[in-house]
Amino acid sequence: MRVLVVGGSGFLGREVCRRGVGAGWSVVGTCHCGDVRVPGVVVRRVDVTDRSAVRALVADVRPDVVVNASYRYDAWAVTADGAAHVAGAAAEVGARLVHMSSDALHAGRPEAYADDDPPTPIFPYGAAKAAAETVVRALDPSAVLVRTSLIVGQGSKQIQLCRDALAGRATLFTDELRCPIDVTDLAAAVVELVGSDYAGTLNVAGPEAVSRAELGRLVAHHQGLDASALKTTTTVEYGLVRPTTIRLDTTRATTLLRTRLRGITELLTL
Repeated sequence: MRVLVVGGSGFLGREVCRRGVGAGWSVVGTCHCGDVRVPGVVVRRVDVTDRSAVRALVADVRPDVVVNASYRYDAWAVTADGAAHVAGAAAEVGARLVHMSSDALHAGRPEAYADDDPPTPIFPYGAAKAAAETVVRALDPSAVLVRTSLIVGQGSKQIQLCRDALAGRATLFTDELRCPIDVTDLAAAVVELVGSDYAGTLNVAGPEAVSRAELGRLVAHHQGLDASALKTTTTVEYGLVRPTTIRLDTTRATTLLRTRLRGITELLTL
């Protein structure tokens, strides 16, 4: 099976590439500014904001499956327009599409969000992710859209942010709850979905909701750091308009997938 991983140089993309090679796939990973750095992966450079370039790449590779793990937090052209370009190109060659989405497209509420709950974005990144889902579903109803949460693991930006807050270089929010998932668990789930016929949205996240501040304290305990030095605040005090409590109901994913989605407390006590 030939699989094209768009965003193969990213934190999740590299792990999907590694697992794809391990599964015996022929893997092509894309990058724009960085590098994939995974043995056995053919690397191609592409700018997902360039529709013609994306179409040309996909037509040349002719993958059986496209995994789109490409995004930029502050760039609509990458997150939304890029998703449209990838989905359109995948549809043209008849490739299955696994599109990586985010819990950021929800507004936040005390109750957990089901897989099929519609987007309710309240900030630009969430709006871009919601727009991406809309165009992917329109272009390819058979695609799977994976809604995930904070991605953690060795070398993750989320863990580094916690370390920065413990060193006084950043601040973590006590009122912003998410369901962190380890990159290896998420990549394993993506690999399973590549070989499935599941279509539509699917929540794939950790089973445990914690605040960013609590995540920082767990990291401190795990790494033997002084948690009393952790800098915290609230989104209101910080003047930030962003969702606060987002819990994802992962009942469907845990029933569908063989991969066990581990909670953050378990991950940081290993």
